[in-house]
Amino acid sequence: MPLPQRSVRTVPALAAVLALGLTGCMAGEGSGEPPAEAAGDGTVRVDWATYNPLSVVIKEKGWLETAFAEEGIEVEWVQSAGSNKANEALRAEAVDIGSTAGSAALLARSNGTPIRVIDLYSQPEWSALVTTAGSEVQEVADLEGRTVAATKGTDPYFFLLQALDEAGVDAGDVTIQNLQHADGRAALENGQVDAWSGLDPIMAAAEENGAELFYRNVDFNTYGFLNAHESFLEEQPEAAQTVVDVYAYARQWAQENTEETAQLLAEAAGIELSVAEKVLERTNLDIDHVPGDEQLAVLEKVGPIFVESDDVAGQEQIDEALGSIVESSYAENADASRAAELVGAGQ
Repeated sequence: MPLPQRSVRTVPALAAVLALGLTGCMAGEGSGEPPAEAAGDGTVRVDWATYNPLSVVIKEKGWLETAFAEEGIEVEWVQSAGSNKANEALRAEAVDIGSTAGSAALLARSNGTPIRVIDLYSQPEWSALVTTAGSEVQEVADLEGRTVAATKGTDPYFFLLQALDEAGVDAGDVTIQNLQHADGRAALENGQVDAWSGLDPIMAAAEENGAELFYRNVDFNTYGFLNAHESFLEEQPEAAQTVVDVYAYARQWAQENTEETAQLLAEAAGIELSVAEKVLERTNLDIDHVPGDEQLAVLEKVGPIFVESDDVAGQEQIDEALGSIVESSYAENADASRAAELVGAGQ
């Protein structure tokens, strides 16, 4: 049984829909936006996202609420509809800790958002290029002169840019519609774009509906980063450590309870259980969760793409961000057994 949640607030949002005028959410993605004003003292604001299964488990089990109970700290949950939304919330200090892809975290840090990655929540293959059954698009080169939906500032967007570069296709020869993930799926299924750079679990749900992943490359997917605003780390380092401890406990629990994890994800994302199971099959939780050189090596390859696409002014900003984005001490000191004692092991 899930533990009772002391303070949960998921903030609704207007969908950021560009160009196509699509509204509403597809299965697998909510429309969370950061609250307009930051919470007061005594509250830790944490995001949850369907692309971060551990956040779903922690939220539904009420583990953070229980871990902070003795300190009288409330937990406020804010849903992130994509890495770009998590970055917006972090930048506005509407959340203290947010889930993004590694590429999105680097983009935010390079553009001045004072965040540090304090933990890794997964190594996923959550992005791929998607089209409809029977499409004339069979390979990346076929995208030249066509329209692709992608969410700027997220791993699928940078996945698309890397794929185009590898195939020798100039990104300027492809029309990229900047749509939030769920709206990108809708645009593909409605025939308004030729392809979509997808994100799980929405992508897995689209597969169930007949969509085809025509290009996959796990090396173009960056890790799942758990990021904290620097002011939060300065003011509440103990709270940040508690969050990372609970993540360590949730990581172990999820690997030992795969069926329940899939069920929790399916319910939270509004998807079929079989889709949630497919998402988890593509999500490696059995990782060294301490951020470091391996993740930086991946980001070093992505960084120049930011400059080429005018998402970052210059390589100098990328280099500064690469040299300052990692704060590994929290993950290094993570103690799942401490979290188990706080939340009540086995509950």
